Amino acid sequence: MPKIIPVYTENNDYQKFEVLKRNRNKRHKYQEFFVEGVRNIHEAVRGGWTIQAFLYAKEKKLSRWGSDILAASKANFHYELYGDLMDKLSDKEETSELIAIVTIPPDDASRFSKKGPLLAVVFDRPSNRGNLGTIIRSCDALGANGLIMTGHAVDLYDPETIRASMGSFFSMPSIRMDSPQEVGEWVRALRVMLPDLQVVGTSAKGSRNLSEADLCRPTVLLIGNEADGLCFKFKELCDTLVKIPMVGSASSLNVASAASILLYEVARQRA
Repeated sequence: MPKIIPVYTENNDYQKFEVLKRNRNKRHKYQEFFVEGVRNIHEAVRGGWTIQAFLYAKEKKLSRWGSDILAASKANFHYELYGDLMDKLSDKEETSELIAIVTIPPDDASRFSKKGPLLAVVFDRPSNRGNLGTIIRSCDALGANGLIMTGHAVDLYDPETIRASMGSFFSMPSIRMDSPQEVGEWVRALRVMLPDLQVVGTSAKGSRNLSEADLCRPTVLLIGNEADGLCFKFKELCDTLVKIPMVGSASSLNVASAASILLYEVARQRA
């Protein structure tokens, strides 16, 4: 049974919620992150994520959805916020009726789905939270087993990343690895279990068009940073580099758009 805690002022509890929303270092110190939005909270609950607390405005009537979530809650705490505290905390134009504080899971590729031939996506040094969230959403929609983000990058658990994923964050296992070296070690271990594994990189100067690659095999798909593309060490790890053929004056695509095209081609071939 969750413990109910009233919050009347911007006290220590409130300050912790606020800092989880805006400060990546504190999120990783506490191993918790801030989630709002009906779809995101619904998917977190449905996916069995560990929810430490729910927050809600005590003086506002909850919808049937909100009441049902709290009635079935296995969280440790329910915080009842008074006055305008919920309005101040929410990032929504129309204040969310619930906010969840969720536990950060381990960065472990064993969380990846085991369905079908492997399709793992590696996103090198993402610099835009919206792009990262959109790629997570595309991975979910188009059948990837999991996503790895690497290097100095935006925070995987930033509220903007989660919001951009439109709920897919909670069904697409996404983890962090520090460097190409760590990814390389993971790939070498995978090859022992999957001898036909291939590592496919993406580049405007790729040696073959995307449609010419055999993507039915177990595949690790490498996607480069928005500005700089794949780093040299990741290119060395690749078995092949593919490109998306383009016409017109555009020389490149937004990375989230390019990732969606790549993932769609994998899904098309595998269908």
